[in-house]
Amino acid sequence: MLETYVLFGVVLVLASAYNFLNGVNDCANAIATTVSTRALKPFQAVLMAAVFNTLGAFLTTAVAKTIGKGIVDPADITLWILIYALIGAIVWSAICSYLGIPISVTHAMVGGLMGAAAAAYGFGTWKWAGIRKILLAMVLSPVAGFVVGHFFMAGVLWLSRRAVPRKAHRFFRVSQVFSAAAMAFTHGANDTQNAMGVIAAGLVIAGFQSDFHVPLWVILSSALFMGLGTQIGGWRIIKTMGSRMVRLQPSHGFGAETASALVILVNSWLGAPISTTQVIATAIMGVGATENINAVRWALARKIVLTWLFTIPGAAAISVACYFVGHYLFGAS
Repeated sequence: MLETYVLFGVVLVLASAYNFLNGVNDCANAIATTVSTRALKPFQAVLMAAVFNTLGAFLTTAVAKTIGKGIVDPADITLWILIYALIGAIVWSAICSYLGIPISVTHAMVGGLMGAAAAAYGFGTWKWAGIRKILLAMVLSPVAGFVVGHFFMAGVLWLSRRAVPRKAHRFFRVSQVFSAAAMAFTHGANDTQNAMGVIAAGLVIAGFQSDFHVPLWVILSSALFMGLGTQIGGWRIIKTMGSRMVRLQPSHGFGAETASALVILVNSWLGAPISTTQVIATAIMGVGATENINAVRWALARKIVLTWLFTIPGAAAISVACYFVGHYLFGAS
C-alpha cells in the first residue's frame, strides 16, 4: 500500500509540473495578440490570462474523461504508465518551450499515453474510437480556426468600413481585452483537463475512488498550477505568436481571439482535447490573410505546423524510452 501512495504522489507531482508547463507554453495563446497590439501591458495581460485560465477549468470535465478513459483501455493503465506518459509529455513540452516553439501540450499528453501503453501492452490497448476523435479534431480545429478567423475578420472590416480610423482603433483595443479574456477562459476549459483526466485515472487505479470522476480538489489544483505557469509566461512564444507570424493591429487581435474562443468552446463541450495553440495560430493566419495573403509569414507557419505533426510521436518516443528504462531498473510496468 505504501508503494501505491508513493507512486500516486509521483503522478500528482508530475501532473502539476505538466500543468505548470502547459501554462508557460500556452500563455501565449491568450495574450500574444493583446501584448503585441499594446492593448494591455505584459504584466496585466499575463495576470488576466492566469485568472481566466483558472476560471475556465470549472466549465466542464468532458475533455478529462476523454484523456482518462478514451485513449487507452482503462484496464491497462497503471500508475507506472501514467508516470511514463507524464514524463514524455513534460520533456517534449519543456524542450519546445525553451526553444520558443508553440506546440500542442495537449497532443504531447496524448502521445505520452499512447507510447507508454503501447510499450507495455502493444497497440491493441489503444482505443481507436477515442484516438480517431482526437485526430479528427486535430485536423479540423485548426482549419476551423483559419476559416472562422478569416470570415469573422471580413465581417469586422465590413462593419467598420465607414468608421473613423482613430475611433475604430480605440474601440478594438478595448474590445480586445474582453476577447483575450474569453480566449484564456476557453483555454482553461480545454487544456486544464488533460492533467485532471490523468489524476482522476490515478485515483481509480490507486483505489482512492471507485469510479472515474474529477473531484473538486483536482480541478482546483490543476487550475492553480496552470495559472502559476501562465503567470510566469512564455515570452519567446509570445514573440513568435504575436509579431513574427503576422503584424497585428487591435482589430486583428480581436478577430483572432474571438474566433479562437468560439472554436475551442465548441470542442470543449464535445469533449475533444484539441490544440489551443493550433487554433489561435491558424486564426491569426486567417485574420492576416483577410487583407493581404502576403501578410502571413508562411515559412514560419510551416515550421510550426511541422512541429505539431511531430508532437504526438515525439512525446510517445520519450515515454517509450522511459518505459524501457523503468522496466530495466525497477521491473515496473
